[in-house]
Amino acid sequence: MAGPPIPTKSLDGTVHSLSNNQDTILRSQEESALPMRPRDGEESGTRMSSLAVGHSLTGKQEHYLKRELISQQVSWEISELASTTALQRFGAPFSSEFGEIAPVDSDLPILRFIFVHHVRNFPFLDQAREKEFWQDKLQVFLENFANKHISSSEDRLEETKRRKLAIKAKKLVELMMVSGIPTASGYEERIRFSELEVVDRGANDQGLLVNAPEGNMINGWDVNVAGVRTTSVKRTVRYHQHAEFLIRVKQAGKPDIYVGRRYGEFAKLHKRLRTELPGKVLAPLPRKNKTHTTSNLLGVGGDDDASSVSSVSTQNTQGTGADDTGSFRNLLGYGHARSPSLQSGRNSPRLSSDFSPDRVVLYREQQRVSLRAFLRTFLQNEQIAGSKAMQEFLTHDPIKLNQEELEDIEKRKIMDEKRIEEQKRFYEVARERARELDIYMERFRRDIVEGNGLTKLLNEIREKERIEDLSVEYQKFAEWLRIEIAATIYHIFLAEDNSPELLMQAQRLHGMIPYAALKQIIRFTNPAAVMGGVLDLFLAQPLGARSLAQRMFGMALNDGIKAFQKSIDSLVTKIADPALSGKLKSFCDADEPTKNEIRSEAAVEDIDLIVAILRSDSLQPELKPEQIGKVFNAYVAWNNAVENIDEEMKSGAQLFAYLKQLLKLYTRQRDKAQMMAVIEEPVTLRLFRDLFKIFYEPLVRVYKSANVYNSVTDFSAFADDTFSVLSSAQRQDVSADPNQTVQMFIDLCGRHQHNFYKFIHEVHIHDNGLFSALMGWSEGILEFLRHGPKGGKLDMNALFQGAVDVGHIDQAIAIAEINALIKWQEERKKWHSNKTRQKMAAESVGTNGMTPPGSAAFKSSDFGIAEADLADLDDDEDDSSDAESDDVNADPIVSERKRRQRQADRLRRTAGEPVKPEIKELTGMKDGFLSMLRTVLAD
Repeated sequence: MAGPPIPTKSLDGTVHSLSNNQDTILRSQEESALPMRPRDGEESGTRMSSLAVGHSLTGKQEHYLKRELISQQVSWEISELASTTALQRFGAPFSSEFGEIAPVDSDLPILRFIFVHHVRNFPFLDQAREKEFWQDKLQVFLENFANKHISSSEDRLEETKRRKLAIKAKKLVELMMVSGIPTASGYEERIRFSELEVVDRGANDQGLLVNAPEGNMINGWDVNVAGVRTTSVKRTVRYHQHAEFLIRVKQAGKPDIYVGRRYGEFAKLHKRLRTELPGKVLAPLPRKNKTHTTSNLLGVGGDDDASSVSSVSTQNTQGTGADDTGSFRNLLGYGHARSPSLQSGRNSPRLSSDFSPDRVVLYREQQRVSLRAFLRTFLQNEQIAGSKAMQEFLTHDPIKLNQEELEDIEKRKIMDEKRIEEQKRFYEVARERARELDIYMERFRRDIVEGNGLTKLLNEIREKERIEDLSVEYQKFAEWLRIEIAATIYHIFLAEDNSPELLMQAQRLHGMIPYAALKQIIRFTNPAAVMGGVLDLFLAQPLGARSLAQRMFGMALNDGIKAFQKSIDSLVTKIADPALSGKLKSFCDADEPTKNEIRSEAAVEDIDLIVAILRSDSLQPELKPEQIGKVFNAYVAWNNAVENIDEEMKSGAQLFAYLKQLLKLYTRQRDKAQMMAVIEEPVTLRLFRDLFKIFYEPLVRVYKSANVYNSVTDFSAFADDTFSVLSSAQRQDVSADPNQTVQMFIDLCGRHQHNFYKFIHEVHIHDNGLFSALMGWSEGILEFLRHGPKGGKLDMNALFQGAVDVGHIDQAIAIAEINALIKWQEERKKWHSNKTRQKMAAESVGTNGMTPPGSAAFKSSDFGIAEADLADLDDDEDDSSDAESDDVNADPIVSERKRRQRQADRLRRTAGEPVKPEIKELTGMKDGFLSMLRTVLAD
C-alpha cells in the first residue's frame, strides 16, 4: 500500500520527509497480522489481509482509526477535568443543576466508565455514600480546587508535576480503552515487527557488563577501578599509609589512561557535584571499607618472593584466621582483619596484593568494586557524565603504572571475570531448576489468566493451612517462587559491585532493630488504632476554630508567602517603575479568560508572555509608548544575552530578567495563597477524615484479628538465617558445585516458607472479605481488557460508511489520512525499536543484570494488552531524570539558558522520530463516534 512520505524531526526541530520504501520496513509476518478478536464461529488464526466483503475498512485501518478517535477523546476529557463544571457533566454519582445526567448523555463517557466500574467500586470506596461523600465532599473539594486556577506548566516555563501526571494518565487511559474496547468486525489488526519482539524485557546477555572490567561504555566513558596500591605520605614526623585506587579511563578515539584517587577524593567529587549541580539527587558514597580479600584460585606460582611482599597490607597473611581461606567470593565478604605492615619503603607507591603459591590477598577489594559501582552509577546520568567535576576527576594528573601495579590489575581483572562467570553458572543452574517446573507453571498461568483465577487462588490460601495441603499446581508455584526469591537474594547481596555496601547496610539495620520490644509494643498497644486518636487530635476544631493541621499547613504556607514578598519588594525596587510591576501583578490577579486571551496572543505572535502582558489594553495601568519601547529593547537584549554569553548584552537585558523573575514570584505567591484558601475550606478537613476512615479502618480490623505481632519474630529469624547463608556462600571456593550454591539459597527460602504462608493465611481468614473484594475488583479490570465492555462493540465500518453517506467526510481523503496514520505508526515503532537498541548498546545494560529465572512466566497478552501497545507507555520526552529547576531566586538568564538546553536535549532525544501526520478529515467523525462510544460504555 503506497503512501506519502513520512516526515521526521531532525536535531534542530525542523521536519523532513522520510522514505516509505517497503524494503526498509521489517515485518514479523506478511502484510497482515492475526486479528485481535475473531468473529463468532471463526478460528482465532483467521487472517484478514484485504478488504472484507461489505466492509469499508481493513482490519488494520479499523484499529488505527479507532485508536486515533479514542486518543482525541481521551485528550479532551483529561484536559476538561480542569473545568469547574466537569463533574457536573460527568454523571452519577455527581450532581448537577439539571439533576442526574444519564450515562448516554455524559460529556466524559470514558472517564465516567472508568470511575463507575473501577474507582467507585474499589473495595474501600464502595461503602462511601453517594450524597454525603461523593457530592457533598469530594465534588465540592474538586470544584473549589479547580476554581483556584493554580498555575500551569506554561505559566512557570517548567514541567509541573500535575502536567506530567496528566500525560501519564492520558497514556494509561488510552491504553486501557484501545485494548479493552473491541471492534464489531473481529478483524482488528495491529502492526507487528520482528525487531520489536527481539527487544526482550527479560534476560539480557549484555546485562552482566555492568560488572565487567572492560567494554562498558557509558555516556562516552569506559571506566574501571582496576587496582589498588598503597602510598606513603609524610605528615609531620611519621609516614602514613594510604590506599590509592587506580582508575582506568577510556574515551572514544583516545588512548587509555590511568589515574590514582584516594577515598577522600571520591568524597570531594561527590561534594563538587552537589555544588556544580544544585538540587541534583546523588547516590550516596559507599562507606570506607578497609577489609581485604583472599583467593586460592590465582595462586599458580611463578612469582618470586620479592614480588610477593611488596605491599604494606599483605604481610603475615598466615595468621589471619580460618575466614581467610575463601575464594574470589570474598570479593564481597567480610570479617577479614587488615594485617600488620612491614615498613619496607617510605617514598614510593607499593602494590596492594600478595601473590603466593597458595593464595592471593587483594587489599581493599570490597572497597574497589563498590567504588566502581559508584562511578558507573553516576556516569549513567548524562548531566553528571558531562560535568566539569567528573571530567577533572577522571582525566586530571594521569599516572604511569609500574610492573607490579600492572600485575595487580591483571589479578583483579581475572577475579572480576571469575565472579561474572560464577554468576552465569548460578543463573544457569537456577533456570534449569525453574524449567523443570514449566509444565506446572503453564497450568498455573492458565488458572490465573482464565476467569476468576485470582479468586480461586485466594480461596485456596484461605482454606488450606499448610503449603502441603495446596493443589499440585499451587505447590509447584510455591516451589517456583522459592527459586526466584533465592536468585533475587543472591543477585542483590552477592552478585553486584555494590553488593558489599548493601549487605553491610542491611546487617547494620538488622542489628539496630529491637525485635522483641517491637513485638510486645505491637501486641499490646496496637499502633494502628492509635493513629485514629492522633488524627482526631490534629483535625479537631474546638468551637469552630481552626484545627491544628490547618494551623500547621497555614504557618508553612504563610512563611512561603512572606519569603516571596521580600524577594518581590527587592525586585520592584530594582525595576524602579511601578507601572511595569503593577501590570504584572494585575495579570496574576486577573480572571482566567483574560489570562487565556493574553497567552493566546503571545503564542500566535511568537513573543514572550511578558511583552504580551505589558502591551495589553486589558490590564491596568496603561503604559506610555516610551515604556513599551523600553521593554521591547530589553527583550531584544535579553534574547541576545541568552544566546550569547556577553556581559555587555547581559547588562542591557537586566530589566527584562527582573520582569520575568517578578512574574514568576507573583505567580508562586498567588499559588500559595490559593492553596491556603483550599486548606481553610471546611470541606477539606471533612474529606480527609472520611478518606482516612474509608481506607484505614478496614486495615485496622484485619491487623487486630490476624495476630500480626507473631510475624515480627519470624522475620527476625529469616533475616538471621539469610545473613548466615550469605556468609557461608562468601567463604565457598569458586570451584564449588553451583548446584550446591543454588540449593543453599533455595533451602533458605524453604526453611521459612511455612512462616510466610502462615502470615498470609492468617491475614486472609480474618480479612472480613476485604481481600476477596480486592481480587474481584482486579478481575473486573482484567475482564474488561480481555472481553470489552458489556455494552457492545464499536462498529467502525458502519461509523465510517455513515459519515461518508451523510457527507461529514470525504471517503478518499479519510482513507488517505488513515493510511498515513498507519505509516506513521510503522515508522514510529521502528524508530522506537532502533532507539531502544542503541540505548541498550550504549549503556551495555538491559535489566541491570541477569533476571531471575521464571520472571517471564506471564505476558501482557495474557491480560488483554498487546506488547506493542504497552511499549507506547514509554515517554522519552518526559523521562528525564533531571528535575526542572524550582529556584525562583536563580539568575533568570542562566535559568533561561538551562530551559533552552533542556528543549535542545529533548529535540536530540527525539531526532529522527516520525512526525504525526496532520488529521483534519477524520475530525468529521467525532460526533458520530462519541455517540457510539457513549452507547458502548453506558452499562
